[in-house]
Amino acid sequence: MSMNVEPSVAALTAFLRRVPMLLKTIVLNVLSISPASRKQNLRMEVVVALIRSYLDYSSPPGKAQRGSMKDPGIKGRMWVSKITMPKPPENDALDSLRRAIDSLKEGDESYDVPEIGDVEAEWTGYRAGVRSDASQPDVDEAVKYERLMEEVTEDLTILYFHGGAYHLMDPCTHRSVTSKLAKLTRGRCLSVRYRLAPQNPFPAALLDALVSYLYLLSPPEGSLHAPVPAGKIVFAGDSAGAGLSLALLQTLLALRRMSPDGTIRFHGKDIPIQLPAGVTTSSPWCDQTRSLPSTFANAKFDYLRPPHQDTNSVFTPIPFPEDAIWPLSPPRVDFYAYASAAIHPLVSPLAGPSDIWKDAPPIFITIGEESLQDEGFYLARKIHRVGGTVTLEHFEGMPHCFALIFLNNPAAKRCFRTWAAFCVDAVHGRVERTGKAVFLDRNGKNEEMKDLEGLGELSDEEVQKRLKAGRDWRVEGEKDLISKWMAKAERARL
Repeated sequence: MSMNVEPSVAALTAFLRRVPMLLKTIVLNVLSISPASRKQNLRMEVVVALIRSYLDYSSPPGKAQRGSMKDPGIKGRMWVSKITMPKPPENDALDSLRRAIDSLKEGDESYDVPEIGDVEAEWTGYRAGVRSDASQPDVDEAVKYERLMEEVTEDLTILYFHGGAYHLMDPCTHRSVTSKLAKLTRGRCLSVRYRLAPQNPFPAALLDALVSYLYLLSPPEGSLHAPVPAGKIVFAGDSAGAGLSLALLQTLLALRRMSPDGTIRFHGKDIPIQLPAGVTTSSPWCDQTRSLPSTFANAKFDYLRPPHQDTNSVFTPIPFPEDAIWPLSPPRVDFYAYASAAIHPLVSPLAGPSDIWKDAPPIFITIGEESLQDEGFYLARKIHRVGGTVTLEHFEGMPHCFALIFLNNPAAKRCFRTWAAFCVDAVHGRVERTGKAVFLDRNGKNEEMKDLEGLGELSDEEVQKRLKAGRDWRVEGEKDLISKWMAKAERARL
């Protein structure tokens, strides 16, 4: 019994410690004197403050990771069919990815070469005519997939990558999102369980993403689905998963530049390197260094904590308690990538020259007035300037990935409608290049159109300069960590 009670007691104790903070937030919002009260209602500001208070880095990374991946079960108006994409016998996907990475290097960026392996995923679709608490039938995964496909009426497959800063969460945590997109599009989602950092740093997740795309294009024998044309696939993701979606697109663009008629060998077949119909993102994480002004200026609306800013000191990692997966030996300053690779375009999609976005398919960005706002703004502007088609929607006062947290909020409903509509329009070739961004109030209404060219106050050169400064600060911090680690190892040897 104690095993069941203790976590509840711990959770209650943790919540009670936050009661004074929550009461203060309530009073200040009601009096309209809190930092966010002008743009956030009481419920929004309280929930944001509560989430922020839990993101305090007090749990060891392994414990936080395991907790974030706990499966809540499958209930309600969704079909979920779990699959494993088998490891291809060839290494061509890995070799192709390495060529793409190396083609976008600007110096001595370091990365570990991952092994190619099986990739797990979930097919998700809408399930009509059942209660919100309905359980999945006790049938095998193939039958669930058949039932799922019986309700798919749009020839659209969304390849979905979950968020979680590359080290948290799982497809099981995002079923409410993928099932909602499936419902609104009448298509289906393939949600990928990519490998997580820090155990599996860049480019392991990107390799899994590439394998997933190839799997859709050319499924090996025994797969549940038939081959999906590239023009019927849309990449999608939130936060880090949105960054991963963009990095996967960049990988394909880089490979096509190197070899316009190139192929990738996958399960015995040569697969042409084709682009998807589009890429859709919610609050994309495009700058691993978090060096842009909105990181700090919009912190009052967001639950993401800004990093420390004292660049006169040595950069140090977030002070997580140590456990079996962190820190590493030799050490890194960041979970996802070596410091030298922090602004490689496949790590931070905002980085790099504008022309690497030439020939990209239509891209959708939905973002709040959040810490990552500038990353979305400057990425949209960069893609537009090279002739790309970008649809950007900005929501006043909304925190990071707000639509995924406040599903029934009017702004969230608007966000999901336009997100889903873009997916459908992309596979039908109906997305128009307007050069405009849509700014909405906190209720998802009162639209104002703004030119993509006018987004942000920094030039592309100033943005890249800030990213490089953030990278260089990390490089020096990582050198310092490694030096201390080596000295400690030497003392232990003696």
